[in-house]
Amino acid sequence: MAERLLVLAVDIDNDLYRKAKRTGPVIGKEANVKAATALALADPQDTDANTMFEAVHKYEELKKEGLDVEIATITGSEREGYAADAELSRQLDMLLDRLKVDACVLVTDGASDTRVLPILKTRIKVNSVDFVRMKQAEQFENAYFAVLEKLKEPHYARIVFGIPAVLLLLFAISYYLNYGWQLPVALIGLYLVIKGFGLEDALVSSFKGFGFSISRLSFLFYVSALLFFFIGLILGFGAFVHNPVSNQLSRDSYAVQGFLLVFPISIGLYLIGRIMDLENRHMRYRAINQGTYISYSIVSLAILYVLTEWFIGQIYFWQFLLWVAVLIVIGYGISILSGMVKRHAVEHSSLKNKSVINDIGAYIGKVTSIDPKRGVMSVRTDYGSTISLEIDRISTSEADRIIVR
Repeated sequence: MAERLLVLAVDIDNDLYRKAKRTGPVIGKEANVKAATALALADPQDTDANTMFEAVHKYEELKKEGLDVEIATITGSEREGYAADAELSRQLDMLLDRLKVDACVLVTDGASDTRVLPILKTRIKVNSVDFVRMKQAEQFENAYFAVLEKLKEPHYARIVFGIPAVLLLLFAISYYLNYGWQLPVALIGLYLVIKGFGLEDALVSSFKGFGFSISRLSFLFYVSALLFFFIGLILGFGAFVHNPVSNQLSRDSYAVQGFLLVFPISIGLYLIGRIMDLENRHMRYRAINQGTYISYSIVSLAILYVLTEWFIGQIYFWQFLLWVAVLIVIGYGISILSGMVKRHAVEHSSLKNKSVINDIGAYIGKVTSIDPKRGVMSVRTDYGSTISLEIDRISTSEADRIIVR
């Protein structure tokens, strides 16, 4: 019995979604021709469009030879690295489950896309690998333009230009302020720690989630929160410097008390701004979370304030324990109340039947049901399977789709 072949094109940095708003995997000849055409129109110099056209050409050649063949394109992530590999693996599993092929012909435009080979070989036999090269360009010219194109992409531009530029600025500033070489080296070390332990994506996602925009009213709350934070630092420093007590622990406690006089206001203003942004994006269930964070933050800061009072000697230890017990009970009550409010918001949300897309543009499925008690939604994929996603993973909710992290 003849093998059933899959002609597979790879777009590891997901140019297809970034430039042409097409999500992977792209299955079938007509779908690949349309997607490649859209990408070529969006960016005529993008080599991924040539790769897809070459895959279609290879598909037609194998068809003429009488072979049973399918064609598909899978996409990775613009962040590359692990995120791209994970998305490639996910789309490969979807393809192999749906198409039931026996072997694969990989079509790629360069060495970076061959990263999919180890992933591919663990799942299916690879019969051949075709590299796409432009006929009208010489080898050196190909390399020259390939480098220029890669440097236009944010991922490579940050590495080639951004990091050396930051290093030069750090050394220049340090020299001007007479800090020596220690400060730049310390900052470089901190960056390497963040990069080495994989914390970069988490930090970037956190900052993206702040939602700062000068065009929204919430921006005033964010600026006010920052202002009160600096006021708190000034008050804390003043209390530390001007307090006459000799005991170091008492001086530190006075400094913390001075800071805590206005710091809760800073937290409250910031979280109110977040609530406003989330409400504007029709994400009431996450806005409720922000309200819960306000309450928890105030309770935690109140416990810290009572602790400093005990350190200073303003209250007895039994009074400290009593206050802590009362505040813990208040926090527990807030937890129960927020859970009830969140379940009510989820029950009245309009998530059902919306399309679900992840943050790198890959289609996941449609929401079939909501479980308010567990805070999860059931998503049915195109391949008949059902997966559960936490509602808190939703980053954006639109009229006909939701985007999850």
